[in-house]
Amino acid sequence: MTDPRSVRRYAKSMGILEKTDRIDASVIARFAHAKNLQPTPAPTQAQQRLKALVARLRQVTCDLTVQKQRRASLADNAEMLASIGEVIALLTRQSRTLEGEIASMIDDDPLWAELAKAWRSVKGVAGRTVARLMADLPEIGTYSNKAIAKLAGLAPLADDSGKRQGKRSIRGGRASVRSILFLVARTAAKYDKTLAAFRERLLAAGKHKMAVRIALAHKLLVRLNAKARDARAQYANAT
Repeated sequence: MTDPRSVRRYAKSMGILEKTDRIDASVIARFAHAKNLQPTPAPTQAQQRLKALVARLRQVTCDLTVQKQRRASLADNAEMLASIGEVIALLTRQSRTLEGEIASMIDDDPLWAELAKAWRSVKGVAGRTVARLMADLPEIGTYSNKAIAKLAGLAPLADDSGKRQGKRSIRGGRASVRSILFLVARTAAKYDKTLAAFRERLLAAGKHKMAVRIALAHKLLVRLNAKARDARAQYANAT
């Protein structure tokens, strides 16, 4: 997936300031050729539905958090507490229904089930993480580690010029994937000695906490990408 702004900047760099459907098509084709981009298959109906369900579950979860915070601030107001309680009960039911629908979709699809099994072998990776990866990073297991990290926005980008070495930073990528990996990597490090040791080495070297957080999420993503690659191969061999 390419940011449309990149194509527009490419057009301007080529001196193409006009914009029509025909010109756009030509620029996109030239951009794809220059970048050696491969066409991405259109998402299936199942993929679209999964993405919609996962997005809705994320919204409901956020709403639940807000309502629970409001409830905590109204400890002595019975009328408002009752009102908020009804909303929380409704959102909780919706959350459970959505989780059930998502789990059923994953279980019913042989490839998704294989991927879920592979990922959940990593302690700390639960159902919601599996669903988020499938919905928001369907390319996982088909890209190189470097490419998948860049797609997720977890690849520090160089900013050097001449003798100057600029600070590496992450930019772009898929924020929803990055946010869940930040959380899961921290949890996984509690169970996985390799991840825990990696984190401690970085902290001991004086790395900034945010840099450690990014590095840990990046390492977890690489591991999940490898597991997805193996799971896809196993599924292909079985069929």
